[in-house]
Amino acid sequence: MPSILFQDDYLIAIDKAPGLLVHRTDVDRHERRFAVQLLRDQIGREVHPVHRLDRGASGVLLFALDRDTARATSRLFETQEVEKTYLAVVRGWPPDQGEIAHPLPRRLDEYEGRGGVTQNSVQKATTRYRRLATTELAHSVDGFPTSRYALVLLEPLTGRRHQLRRHMKHIAHPIIGDSTYGKGRHNRLFQSLFGCHRLLLACVNLRVPHPVTEAPLNLTAPVGKEFASIIHRLGWIDAVSQDWI
Repeated sequence: MPSILFQDDYLIAIDKAPGLLVHRTDVDRHERRFAVQLLRDQIGREVHPVHRLDRGASGVLLFALDRDTARATSRLFETQEVEKTYLAVVRGWPPDQGEIAHPLPRRLDEYEGRGGVTQNSVQKATTRYRRLATTELAHSVDGFPTSRYALVLLEPLTGRRHQLRRHMKHIAHPIIGDSTYGKGRHNRLFQSLFGCHRLLLACVNLRVPHPVTEAPLNLTAPVGKEFASIIHRLGWIDAVSQDWI
């Protein structure tokens, strides 16, 4: 069952595990486990997702407990009143910090009826990033004698589908474990060295004004055992908040 991070009469937040779908989709009809169903069974009432979290990613996932609250909370995401913080491991060493303002072709969610890119539809998308730590491994990938990786903090200022993964690919620093936008050779190296078979992307913090009480909510989730193990083994433990590991 999902770990519950917060619950009141209007909202509930969980720590979503990597690989878990948020809801049933046409593309993944064979799946029998998804967050909406598991949480509904766990608390014995309907829940309504108010934002996205990629299947491969882990971390804070917020639901409303009624339709009115769901609409009000979704508006907070649409008007960019929600702050989200992610940790990711990426290929290479990006600059110390920066902002990626790169429009993205709109991609339909599976539950919208079909996947893929819509025609003639491009959305503004902005992501801030900050490099927290780096490492250089004595393994040759892509023809170089060593391979460089970095731990980065990502803050999406817009909420486009797969935004963080697509933006990091755009600046040539794809996220490790990303089978769609990443580099297979680097993914396989992490599988071989660390037994890592997940996308190294986790939503570790979500800050949102409560849609009913207006009190600030500050929701935090750890990155998960597999991700935390890599942070420890690469000597990055002092670069992150202890609440995140």
